[in-house]
This record gives sequence, C-alpha cells and structure tokens, in this order.
Amino acid sequence: MTIIKAHAYGNDFLFVPESAVTRRDRVVLARALCDRHRGIGADGLIVYRPTGEGAVMWLYNADGSRAEVSGNGVRCLGAILIRAGSDPTQALVIESEGGTKTLTLLGEANGEYFFRAFMGAPEKLRRDTLEVAGRSVTVVALWMGNPQCVCLDEPLDDETFSRLGPALERHDAFPDRTNVELASVESPNRVRIRIWERGVGPTESSGTGSCAAAAAAISFGGATRDVEVVAPGGSQRVEWLDDGIYLTGSATIVLEGKWLG
Repeated sequence: MTIIKAHAYGNDFLFVPESAVTRRDRVVLARALCDRHRGIGADGLIVYRPTGEGAVMWLYNADGSRAEVSGNGVRCLGAILIRAGSDPTQALVIESEGGTKTLTLLGEANGEYFFRAFMGAPEKLRRDTLEVAGRSVTVVALWMGNPQCVCLDEPLDDETFSRLGPALERHDAFPDRTNVELASVESPNRVRIRIWERGVGPTESSGTGSCAAAAAAISFGGATRDVEVVAPGGSQRVEWLDDGIYLTGSATIVLEGKWLG
C-alpha cells in the first residue's frame, strides 16, 4: 500500500487513496499506521478519492475514532493534489464530513505549499461555564466543521493544559467528545494557543482549532477579525469575513513509501 505523509506545522497525517483500503478495516488501519513506535506515526489517517475539482476525504484520528475534518489535513491533501498534477491556478474543492472546504494556492517555496482556505462560518458559538476537575471553568463552545472548546481565561502552562485538555475532551457537555484549545489574547491581532486534539492528545498545530480560537477571541476576547494564531508548531492567519472564516497557512509533503503491514 502506498502511503504519503504530510504535515502542517507539525500536525501530521498519513494519506491513502480510497481504492487501496476498500477491503481493510479503516479503524484498525488508522491505529496501526499512526502508531509512533510500531507504525509510521501521525496524528491521523486521511483516506481520499480524487475528483474533477479536488477530492473527497475521510479522517480517522490516531486512536481510530472518526473526525469530521481537519483544516491542516485539508491543506496537506491540497499539496498532494497539486503535486499529482492538479491545476495550481484553479481552486481545489475538498469534500469532507465537516463540510466543503475550498483552497486557493498562494505559492510554493522549498517544498512548502501555501494555501488560503475557506473554512465556513462558525456555528453554535456560545459561552458556558462547566464543572471540570473540581472547579468551574469558563469555555467558548462552537462548531467549526467539528466540535471545539476554547478556554480564554486559563493559563497555558503545562499543568493546566494536561489537566483541562483530557477532562474537557470527554466532558459530558460534549457527547461526541471535543477538540480543546487553551487560548491567550496577547494583542488585538495575535492569539497564542495550545491544542488538545480529540482522539490524539497534544498536537503541534490545528487548523480548525486555530479558527475556533480566533472566533472565540474575536467574540469574547477583544481580538480583531484578522488575527495571527500562534501554536507550538507555528503561526497561521485567520480572517473572519462576512461569508465566514478563511485560514492561511502552509503544508509540507514529507515522504511517499510502501506500507508492508
């Protein structure tokens, strides 16, 4: 089986064409491939089928659970499609279980493909107070093609992150679990985050998480509608315009090889 690995600011994915996995259990395959000690290692597996305009994708987290979409994964898939011969002057349309995402290639340099992606409008955005780890925590919950929970009022230190991340991921308020971001508004146009990804744990970056943190910071933290979101793996630009949120960042293809498992 041919595997392609790509990452966006350290948020890494493995890509397999749908035609190669028709007879495989995708959950079992995701766990085996994404294992960082006995497999290739990644935050998730993306199964995809090219189309005339782009591709259809299905995302499986490292633990085998399903996810609706990944903003970083969408860009990585866009890079793979461009490398395979898609017209770089035409927008790429990626269909996912978290909605349709449209990518425009801005350029390529030293193996990095830079895209501006339309991610849709945030939905069900609300501020709430939850009982977590024995105390009350204020969160911003929303849908960004997938479930997101942003903590604007908590520090980003290791102890707080390791305590709130897993507790919020599996909180009763989120029956399908949720992605979690601890976010700090450093200035009106700069937000710093740490990410606890559903089904994965700590991740270096998250596209939808960056969009969610920006939406929360814009709505409740005094941030502007054009903001730099800084994660451990790097920075992305998030713009919240009248029609929805646009995410700008890069993706890098790491390898193409054969899985012998």
